[in-house]
Amino acid sequence: MPAGVDQGKRNVLGVLVDATDYASATERIIAAAREGRPFAVTALAVHGVMTGVQDPAHEARLNSFDLVTPDGQPVRWALNLLHGAGLTDRVYGPTLTLKVVERAAAEGLPIYLYGSTQPTLDRLVPALLGMFPALKIAGVEASKFRGANPGEEAEIAERIKASGARIVLVGLGCPRQEVFTYAMRPLLDMPLLAVGAAFDYHAGLLKNPPAWMQKYALEWLWRLGLEPKRLWKRYVLLNPAYLSRLAAQKTGLWKATPAAPTGEPVRGFAV
Repeated sequence: MPAGVDQGKRNVLGVLVDATDYASATERIIAAAREGRPFAVTALAVHGVMTGVQDPAHEARLNSFDLVTPDGQPVRWALNLLHGAGLTDRVYGPTLTLKVVERAAAEGLPIYLYGSTQPTLDRLVPALLGMFPALKIAGVEASKFRGANPGEEAEIAERIKASGARIVLVGLGCPRQEVFTYAMRPLLDMPLLAVGAAFDYHAGLLKNPPAWMQKYALEWLWRLGLEPKRLWKRYVLLNPAYLSRLAAQKTGLWKATPAAPTGEPVRGFAV
């Protein structure tokens, strides 16, 4: 197994992001799956970091995650600029998903797919099995696109446990998937990965931008072109806010003190 980079958590605008790479992140997730440990994971791009900046309660939830990877190049740059992390690549959610699924297939660890729509899941399952024929998919559950009813989180947890799953992939969109992952972690002895648009990408519903756009942090422009009505506020407003706060943290004009990790229950989260 190739040695990975894992420098622990670092403060990016008050959100604690792990200075890590694919090898280390994948190994930590698979180890938790093998050992049956609760393990909350998300991959944050600029939008994900800014959801924490704008909501202190959510920042505290993010800071309680076991693993937060630098999904976007600007987040990787921040780790390098602020903390000298020397990271040469981001840890992109859709790519991390494939690396985890590949290991899960090789080690016989069944996965559970939670979120998105049934038509998307109907395309995603054969796509994953086509890439990894040995993969065991223990269960598939589409989002209800509503808030959880009282006690519903326990019912969801029971379905997942009864399936025999050892890893849960959560595709509810940011920040709903992070809140779901945070809320479900105490109920499940396995990793939960908030994987964002990975379901849509691997189901063939979204196309990845060219490699040069990914390298130079222009993926947001590609996504904006694909979904302008849904995403324009995210990118046009949040990107400048992120850069200005990053400059303030770097120069010391803003302390960006991280919210303390929390275990406070959350109610009415999206399912």
